[in-house]
Amino acid sequence: MGQMGEQAKPMADFFNILNEIIMQLVSMIMWYSPFGIASLICGKLAGLQDLELVARQLGMYMVTVALGLLLHGALVLPLIFFGVTRQNPFAFYAGIFQAWLTALGTASSAGTLPVTFRCLEENLGVDRRVTRLVLPIGATINMDGTALYEAVAAIFIAQMNNIALDGGQIATVSLTATLASVGAASIPSAGLVTMLLILTAVGLPTQDISLLIAVDWLLKGAGGMGRG
Repeated sequence: MGQMGEQAKPMADFFNILNEIIMQLVSMIMWYSPFGIASLICGKLAGLQDLELVARQLGMYMVTVALGLLLHGALVLPLIFFGVTRQNPFAFYAGIFQAWLTALGTASSAGTLPVTFRCLEENLGVDRRVTRLVLPIGATINMDGTALYEAVAAIFIAQMNNIALDGGQIATVSLTATLASVGAASIPSAGLVTMLLILTAVGLPTQDISLLIAVDWLLKGAGGMGRG
């Protein structure tokens, strides 16, 4: 199109207009999505027989995910870091503290990347060639917080519906959650989409995902801190 000059101008105008249309649609969806999400949550709550019981179960689910992320971020990752580098992991954590806060606010690995680049290169002195290669890959593939979140969510939905999972099904949930987290986009709430794969793999009801939307932003923010 660039080589054709004026002859390709109608086609270039077509794509520019198409881009504007898509941006308008995205803007409309962003404005109306809170109403749609609120309707999903209210519809699910209205159909519950014992709201108090479900609220307690949801609270325990949040506590379980938070403790799992805390254990992973405060114990497992520092041990791996120390085992590989023989350096103080908490000094490293202090250097990326700003990236942690950004991850908590955005709940997005991709949204945190610019801050993470700056923290590693300026605060910790990591070679720019290393950060430019490792961080974009890690922001997409290293979704360990999402894997933990989705596995616990599947078990929570099973227990809420009084469905007992055997050892094989729990192993299937763990494996599927790990693979789905690798394929999940590094944007907020992308795990709710991939969670459909996990629930379908073990025959759990997918409509209960609407219950998790209410607390998804908080747990994903904590998961984003772990990935950051």
